[in-house]
Amino acid sequence: MAHDAKPHPATARRSPALTGTARVPGDKSISHRSFMFGGLASGETRITGLLEGEDVMRTGEAMKAMGAHITKTGDEWVIRGTGNGALLQPQAPLDFGNAGTGSRLTMGLVGVYDMETTFVGDASLQSRPMARVLDPLREMGMQVLKSSPGDRMPLTLRGPKVAAPISYRVPMASAQVKSAVLLAGLNTPGVTTVIEPVMTRDHTEKMLKGFGANLEVETDSLGVRHIRIEGQGRLTGQTIAVPGDPSSAGFPLVAALIVPGSDITIENVLMNPTRTGLLLTLQEMGGRIEILNPRNAGGEDVADLRVRGSELRGVKVPAERAPSMIDEYPVLAVAAAFAEGETLMEGLDELRVKESDRLSAVANGLKANGVDCTEGEASLSVRGRPDGKGLGGGTVATHLDHRIAMSFLVLGLATEKPVSIDDANMIATSFPEFMGLMKGLGAAIG
Repeated sequence: MAHDAKPHPATARRSPALTGTARVPGDKSISHRSFMFGGLASGETRITGLLEGEDVMRTGEAMKAMGAHITKTGDEWVIRGTGNGALLQPQAPLDFGNAGTGSRLTMGLVGVYDMETTFVGDASLQSRPMARVLDPLREMGMQVLKSSPGDRMPLTLRGPKVAAPISYRVPMASAQVKSAVLLAGLNTPGVTTVIEPVMTRDHTEKMLKGFGANLEVETDSLGVRHIRIEGQGRLTGQTIAVPGDPSSAGFPLVAALIVPGSDITIENVLMNPTRTGLLLTLQEMGGRIEILNPRNAGGEDVADLRVRGSELRGVKVPAERAPSMIDEYPVLAVAAAFAEGETLMEGLDELRVKESDRLSAVANGLKANGVDCTEGEASLSVRGRPDGKGLGGGTVATHLDHRIAMSFLVLGLATEKPVSIDDANMIATSFPEFMGLMKGLGAAIG
């Protein structure tokens, strides 16, 4: 999507029962890391099931700009990496578009190289704070030569001649910060340690080990994780089958729960325990979700999900569950709009620094469509209307945020009146097939 693409509004209407089988695109987190680690490893990496959304493609372009060879043959991506420690200085700024994960992880990767790298992005990405990643990198010897106020993009990094290993306690639950420091540790002599008080998604640790990094994880008696990586080791190319993205699966999943009579199956969904908070919460709300054919694929748990129309009830979602479902709160709020009673979500401060201020965007979108809700500093309470009567009729401001756009199109499938969004363009960043997949299940959307 061009940064100045003309807005493309979309509308969803009350739909008949959704039926059929769907397969969501590959997991976004694993796809980003597949391009990065494959581009850095020696030898050849082969990837199937990769999410071909714009965010992930930006990461691929960045790795190509630093010397990796990336091609696609049929359904398979083939990467010949540079070897650890051998990335080249890019000739032009790395443009990450809307990709927060890609940009932050790449800052960690290149920040300790003895070279200059400039990062740019779209208006949404340029408004997002980068200090949380840059601060530990500064401790390792990196300099920020230029930046917009508040350590925001566009910014230029300069790595040290030789980086210094650090022991870093992550101050917030953030897989991006943890991963950036571990990736910086790859090209740093000695042992870099990340101390993680609250566990977040662990794809970086699992995948780095799979590529051959000397990495170990210890959990102490208080549940605090100590992740140590030995720098300047060799990474070797791997074969990766990317499972379906649980965040993307959340949209057809919630749609099937709230549209009466629905019965759908979503195939090949990642079931990593650090990513299943939405599933657990919806089951607690009375959602009829069956986990079928659980299996292991490439070191990750996957399963198929059968989802049927359900009578939902409000629940209290504990704050400590937030790291395992931080991207899914917008669509959970949509489910809550049709639940009997009140759903209270707490520990949501991280939503304020996503592609948009997601907490305000969700609350405002719900209110615009007649849903009774209260926005707190780090909380959201939603009082549902199970029959959807009187709901809908509003237009939602998406703020260039793909998850806001998709969540509110799902809302419109069960409200009395249609729900519109101001722009659907940015859905392509994470789920290009969203419209086609939902229509294929019977959704009145477009």
